[in-house]
Amino acid sequence: MLNLERLRILDALARHGSVSGAADGLHVTTSAVSQQMAKLEREVGQQLLTKHGRGVRLTDAGRLLADHSARIISQVELAQSDIEARRGQVAGEVRLSAFPTAARGLFPVALASLRKAHPDLRVSSRELEPDGAIGQVLRGDIDVAVVLDWNNKRLPVPGGLTTASLLEDVADVAMPAGHPLADRPDVELEEFAHDSWVSWPTGEFCHEWLVFTLRSKGIEPRIEHMAGEQHTQLELVGAGLGVCVAPRLGRGRLPDGVVALPVRQKTLRHIYAVWRTDADRRPSIRAAVEALDEAARGVRTAETTGPRG
Repeated sequence: MLNLERLRILDALARHGSVSGAADGLHVTTSAVSQQMAKLEREVGQQLLTKHGRGVRLTDAGRLLADHSARIISQVELAQSDIEARRGQVAGEVRLSAFPTAARGLFPVALASLRKAHPDLRVSSRELEPDGAIGQVLRGDIDVAVVLDWNNKRLPVPGGLTTASLLEDVADVAMPAGHPLADRPDVELEEFAHDSWVSWPTGEFCHEWLVFTLRSKGIEPRIEHMAGEQHTQLELVGAGLGVCVAPRLGRGRLPDGVVALPVRQKTLRHIYAVWRTDADRRPSIRAAVEALDEAARGVRTAETTGPRG
């Protein structure tokens, strides 16, 4: 009898291509991965891994079993969904993630609503950037993730995932109150060609979007400061250290000495929920998505046509 958890580890090895990658994805130690794979090899009576440089790679038998493992894991997920759907109760556990401004702007309302409406449902949440969240949903570490696209740059979403739109989030440009453009009703990104920028950290989806967008307008961005937290970015702007893109969701009040102006040709983030298609029938998934949509409706209702803060 094959052990399901060992098949999950083999599946993670096939997807990540390394013991350390599989261990990170499964939140276990590398020694635990190695031990479980040794046990799986004894169960099947064949070598599944072979050394390759400093790492490992799957043998032909390993690749064959990994293909079966992916299908088996998907079928188990479907079976769990069907059982939950038949029971019809929103219970068990659901794990959510969102990028920081969505976590701040949507999670307090959505999670409180879930707790009130479904007291038998255990809900956990964490902050994750969109790229990482997609991977964790695919691995089954996260059930529902809130991610984003920019209007001119899409986030790659692999097959096997279902999405639901939540809201369109307007992004302004934040600048020190003494900036030459601060008294304007709106601005164009090209007008900041000679400014220093405060950005998200290198490698994050929003940082790549900013660089891509400015370069598409013939601007080589001068990024002098990077911070993952929006409030930190805005405080750096308030200190006169540059300008930044300031989406409205979860932004709250602007720091003293900071002005946020809309971009004449609207800069938008499309925010949506994503989950595994084979888990679609789970009542807990549907309840979580509905709670997120309800929270997003509240944000949409509160939105004004001008910048907030």
